[in-house]
Amino acid sequence: MRDSRFLTVVVLGSTQTLAWASSYYLPAIIADNIAGDTGVSTNWVFGTFSASLILSALLGPRVGRAIDRAGGNGVLAASSVLFAAGLCLLAAAHSLALLVAAWIVIGIGMGLGLYDAAFAVLGRLYGMEARKPITGITLIAGFASTIGWPLTAWGAATLGWRETCLLWAAVHLFVGLPLNYWMLPRPAGLAVGPAGKAASVEAVPLDRTMILLAFAFSAVWIVSAGMAAHFPRILEAAGASPAQAIAAGVLIGPAQVAARLLEAGPLGRFHPLTSARLACVTHPIGAAVILAAGGGVAASAFAVLHGSGNGILTIARGTVPLSLYGPANYGYRLGILGAPSRFLSAGAPLAFALLLDHLDAGVLVVSSLLSLSALLALCFVRRPTPHLVPDAS
Repeated sequence: MRDSRFLTVVVLGSTQTLAWASSYYLPAIIADNIAGDTGVSTNWVFGTFSASLILSALLGPRVGRAIDRAGGNGVLAASSVLFAAGLCLLAAAHSLALLVAAWIVIGIGMGLGLYDAAFAVLGRLYGMEARKPITGITLIAGFASTIGWPLTAWGAATLGWRETCLLWAAVHLFVGLPLNYWMLPRPAGLAVGPAGKAASVEAVPLDRTMILLAFAFSAVWIVSAGMAAHFPRILEAAGASPAQAIAAGVLIGPAQVAARLLEAGPLGRFHPLTSARLACVTHPIGAAVILAAGGGVAASAFAVLHGSGNGILTIARGTVPLSLYGPANYGYRLGILGAPSRFLSAGAPLAFALLLDHLDAGVLVVSSLLSLSALLALCFVRRPTPHLVPDAS
């Protein structure tokens, strides 16, 4: 069983790395190339990308229901095909219309194939024991930008951005698709609810805890998306040089992975809510450091603190709902909880750009208040003793 779970983590971690690298992290490298080749402004490129994130949010609950009902092999395999089709459309784009079509297809692929779907698959397979596998796949996929950005940049520089999109599409078809469909375990049967009903037809009420969790995850994801889009500029506004800002940014990925190792080790002994609450504090502490001291050392400290909190909060998005509600309807619940954060994070880059123009480094005060509001919401979440149902798998 342990070997089977290890293989599942490796397979899902690998396909998640591929999915994130070739979708979410793609525009940062080739947006200017796309704009220059198609005659569409860069703003339109990022606008269509933001629309694809909103589309993926709309699909979240339905995707979760499908995984609750029958497992995730078919859903994740379909995402591989959609990613490949969308990337081929993107490679063929010479107009805004085809660009929009490409990002619609990729957006559907993201709705079916990113973390929420992968977490739902693990919850469906392993029930309450899914915490460690969830941590495991985020450890691997935490390197998606570290791997994806250099590979995309190299491909765009040596082969061309269109050819690079086609190569990513080929990897989805010949690597991602077989791994997702044939290498993932299949659940034994339908998940069963308290009254013997299939979990896929049960209602999931928006109770107080669900609302608090949705608010907390939305707040921290707004911060994460805003920081991802403007991190170097924010550090420069706080007193770091361009070189110091870039050097600090490199530390975010390793900090995320180091924090996830802590979650897999010492923090794993505590309730996931405890880890999530601690993770909400690290960004405000880092912001206080750089606002007070400025310079390269403070910028690096902020990057490490922000990255570590972000790394654990990614895991918490999957483990906290599982620990509070159990595996019944887990995928559908994740879809509901994830929808607001995906909607709001789609507009975060624009919102942070406007705040940066008006507040300079003061944008860190806003981001810190958002993080602390998430902490407050999580502090109001109680740890009920839910009527858990043994996983049917």
